[in-house]
Amino acid sequence: MSKQYRVMVVGMGKRGRHHADAFLANSRFQLVGLCDIDEARLKTAAVELRNPATSTDAASLAAAVKPDIFCFCTLPSLRINLIRVGIESGAQLIAFEKPVAMSSQEGMDIKRLLDQSGVKAVVSHQHRYGDHYRKVGEIIASGQLGRIHTVYGTATGWMTHMLSHLVDYMRWYNGQVDAEWVMAQAAGRGKLADNHPSPDYLAGFIQFANGVRGIVEVGAGAPDVPEVDYWWRKCRIGAQGTEGFAEVYTGNGWKAVTSKGVLSGPGCMNYALDMPPYVEDMVRWLDDPSQVHPCNFQEAYKGFEIAMALCRSVIERGQIALPLKSGMDELNALKEVLPERKVLVSMAKNTELYG
Repeated sequence: MSKQYRVMVVGMGKRGRHHADAFLANSRFQLVGLCDIDEARLKTAAVELRNPATSTDAASLAAAVKPDIFCFCTLPSLRINLIRVGIESGAQLIAFEKPVAMSSQEGMDIKRLLDQSGVKAVVSHQHRYGDHYRKVGEIIASGQLGRIHTVYGTATGWMTHMLSHLVDYMRWYNGQVDAEWVMAQAAGRGKLADNHPSPDYLAGFIQFANGVRGIVEVGAGAPDVPEVDYWWRKCRIGAQGTEGFAEVYTGNGWKAVTSKGVLSGPGCMNYALDMPPYVEDMVRWLDDPSQVHPCNFQEAYKGFEIAMALCRSVIERGQIALPLKSGMDELNALKEVLPERKVLVSMAKNTELYG
């Protein structure tokens, strides 16, 4: 019988439950611990998840249950301390929610801890498992678009929620090539007070080492994606080449124009479909170190650096070279430079959400 991997999940909100449900449904995992600071929510989750050990204290529970996989799905302000808990628990793999960190300094500290410990890590960019995302990836990789010259991503959701996803999939569609520099601008201070602090609108350019240009927009000024009804899924990610384009809409399928004509197909972000292969790839990586998880930390960190460099470009008013050589607290610095001026929006719904 194949080895079962012991799993502990911290955070019993929506995303924590998605992870816990996916682990529980896979026979290669044994869900041994749940943690949440909300005791009522924790108790309810435990009953529904076959009563593993529970605690409101992640460190003490991790020390007791000794997980092989330490997973946490918490607000983004709680990253580095939980990384330490996972490492100290002896876990072989740490799985956690995006974004990687809340500043380049914290991200560098997390990377150093993981590099020194040798613990594998995965960041939850699980949208890439959607059939519509994969179809666009297949079309790009097939060469049907000719020479790729531009990759792009837009989302009307704000930066700390959405930019990590956009950049990760843009890099995927560009063959995981490293970025050399970025330049960006931002507007609006309202969402800097959110629990996912962000400028209201961020737009920028990314120069990749293979000459491909990346263009990204997130927030109030990002263009509408009329193909999608549900606001949080109004995301468009794609690539343009010398022979056509292909793009995915998070909430409503995909489209491509190639020498074969105008092509399209269905698809929608769906945790019930995307989470099972995401956790199954953790098994493959633990079973065989050569089977590196597509959402591995090292690639996610490169996308995180791009996001922080875009913020730093706003702060420093110019191009920012990559990789970053030193850390800073970009979000706090944005509070100092963004003017007290109401953001201009791209569509009526954004007035309501960025009012």
